[in-house]
Amino acid sequence: MAPSIFAILALIVIGYTVGSVRIVNQGNQALVERLGRYHRKLRPGLNFIVPFLDTIVWEESIRERLLDVDPQSAITPDNVALNVDAVVYWKILDLERTYYEIENIQDAIRELVVTTLRSEIGKMPFEKTFSSRDELNRALLDHLDEATEPWGVKITRVEVQSIVPPASVLESMQQQQAAELKRRATVLEAEGEQQASIRRAQGTVQSIELLSEALRERPDAQEILKFLIAQQYVEANQKLGESNNSKVLFMDPKFLSEGLIDLINSPVTPENLPNSEPRPQRPKNPPRK
Repeated sequence: MAPSIFAILALIVIGYTVGSVRIVNQGNQALVERLGRYHRKLRPGLNFIVPFLDTIVWEESIRERLLDVDPQSAITPDNVALNVDAVVYWKILDLERTYYEIENIQDAIRELVVTTLRSEIGKMPFEKTFSSRDELNRALLDHLDEATEPWGVKITRVEVQSIVPPASVLESMQQQQAAELKRRATVLEAEGEQQASIRRAQGTVQSIELLSEALRERPDAQEILKFLIAQQYVEANQKLGESNNSKVLFMDPKFLSEGLIDLINSPVTPENLPNSEPRPQRPKNPPRK
């Protein structure tokens, strides 16, 4: 009788010991309730509880986690509808408050992100949403971190992944960007031509100054100037003749008439003809007797 009693007691002790042992993995924590009320928190490692009195109601990771928010529709102050999605990095700091202050912490954070994201987009003009993404991320982080502090949760980072405007708005943006690039190219080309014209004018002025200094002390300066003008005239006509395009030349009739009159009135003699040789004279016939 006695050995059986001892065996039963030993089984009870062993069962009680086994039932009171709880192992919590590294990176996790667990909450223990005793008779329906919060009792204590279990840390990673080996822990003991009182069977039938203590109950582990929740074991959760306290490591940083990622929450991906699906694309949400938001409207800017200038009535442009956007599809915006974001990712949130968060972690549990106080497991007790997270369990007792909010029903479903992950769904609560997701809904809070959606609401805050729409609110911040509604404050920004459409053109500013793309260039102010860092400002948008900081505003979301500040609002979310403040709102989740009573839940024992820390929002470590918020990143807006994409901002997608409607197709018609995107096409208008591309056209506007193309027009802006074309305008810049036109301005740069005009500035380049202006600088080239200024440099050509400066070169012409310097050439005239050098020529003036060179001709100042020469007695035949007038003849040299006439020669230079004639040379420029010949070069211009040569370039004009080398072109394959059709040309129409307008000449002063007065100069043309005077040239023809001089040609008609000038005596035509063999000596005046270019590359001509004098004709041999015929011998005179002797007088008949």
